[in-house]
Amino acid sequence: MINRFIAALFLIYIAVTSAIFFVIALVIRVLTGPFDRRLVVLHQFTSFWACLYLWTMPAWRVSLEGREKIRRRETYIIVSNHQSQLDILVAFRLFFPFKWVSKAEVFKLPFVGWNMVLNQYVKLRRGDKQSIERMMAACRRHLARGSSVFFFPEGTRSFDGVLKPFKPGAFILAHEMRLPILPVAIDGTRLALPKYSLNFHGHHHIRLRVLDPIAYDAFRHLSVAATAEMTRAVIAPHVSGNQS
Repeated sequence: MINRFIAALFLIYIAVTSAIFFVIALVIRVLTGPFDRRLVVLHQFTSFWACLYLWTMPAWRVSLEGREKIRRRETYIIVSNHQSQLDILVAFRLFFPFKWVSKAEVFKLPFVGWNMVLNQYVKLRRGDKQSIERMMAACRRHLARGSSVFFFPEGTRSFDGVLKPFKPGAFILAHEMRLPILPVAIDGTRLALPKYSLNFHGHHHIRLRVLDPIAYDAFRHLSVAATAEMTRAVIAPHVSGNQS
């Protein structure tokens, strides 16, 4: 019962603060949009907004490793495993500008979803061929402008932490645009906030690891499928459900 009470209070806290932060985000978008084509300032504010919920939940201890591997002026295809809705908040700890690829339904959420629209993040309806084509076109535009794009190539959250096969979209773009892949491993969120749960689940240590970037020359000779599998193999040892 106490866990549900804590979860309810936290959700109310998110709802109230999100309304305030959305107004601030709207002001930032209006003031910076004319000269900040990639909306870097707005994304960094959104990163702060997301991280505030991690910082103010004492039960979640988040550690970040390897951020120094990110070259700030580089454009990446960022690829991560996906365990929980909490992964989104955790990934913002990078404080590195990128565009999300996310389910279209999320963009309809009050304040949080509207802020995703302001940031020009990329919508995707799973299984909709036309939506996939629009998503790929939007990603190409962002990448051409120098904005990295963040993918969860499993396509859905893993129940047990074991990585699902990676879908090809991110790796098609890496080949087409000749861009490096930045692998990211997230671990611990599955137990902190399991799939289909909004309940509180006690204290958890969450790890966000930035792994060594994979240069284009390392996969240019590979097929898209082989590139996806290579990247999956890089991430897997850093996720608890895949360790032998």
